[in-house]
Amino acid sequence: MKRTQLLKRTIAVLMFAVLPLGAFAASGGYPLDEMVPDMTDKASLQRGAKTYMNYCYGCHATGFQRYERVADDLGIPHDLMMENLMPAGGKIGDLMTNGMDPKESKNWFGATPPDLTLVARVRGTDWLYTYLRTFYLDPKRPYGVNNKVFPDVGMPHVLLELQGAQVDTCGGGASQLDTLTGEKLCGLEPDSSIKGSMTPGQFDQAMYDLVNFLSYSGEPMQLERQRLGIYVLLFLLVFFVVAYLLKREYWKDVH
Repeated sequence: MKRTQLLKRTIAVLMFAVLPLGAFAASGGYPLDEMVPDMTDKASLQRGAKTYMNYCYGCHATGFQRYERVADDLGIPHDLMMENLMPAGGKIGDLMTNGMDPKESKNWFGATPPDLTLVARVRGTDWLYTYLRTFYLDPKRPYGVNNKVFPDVGMPHVLLELQGAQVDTCGGGASQLDTLTGEKLCGLEPDSSIKGSMTPGQFDQAMYDLVNFLSYSGEPMQLERQRLGIYVLLFLLVFFVVAYLLKREYWKDVH
């Protein structure tokens, strides 16, 4: 009886933990594009770190990371890290915080820009990848842009010079899908009034690299955890064989 109650409680906890994440990932009603991080792609992580420092760091810190750890994990020499990816006067062992005043930023944006160290773990990489690519022109918003994944977002499109402007062909609603093929009947299209410096494919790759870096920031030990996990499973397998043989030896005379 106690085991049954414990099992029911465990299932209930898992449902309450997992279901909100699923609902949160699909917020805004816009279909999310898949993004699978690759911690073995050091070139992607380095490009993502560069994009983050150039376009995100001014408002969003990753205050639980250190420059030195990032440089070592991503294979960036310390002198290049300090010269190209750190603010002037910073030390290689500093945390990746910025100088934005929380009170002033709240007055500017309506809310203090959040720390991005754990954003990929909290939001999910699919959500973040789609969000960064779905800003569109909206003259009704304070900064002239809106977002498909995060409607009425209070953030300017800081990547506009890379992506260029987009317009919403759905009239501000959710993307409409063909019920038979699943293809989008309306969504976002480039606007010729503001062109970006990247092609759509290049921008998608840049956003993949950025999300890849933020995924690393949320859990720098991913590769090490996976490597150790293999050894743990091998140990358990060997231990199981030894324990089974030992059990059989002890109980061979018991009928």
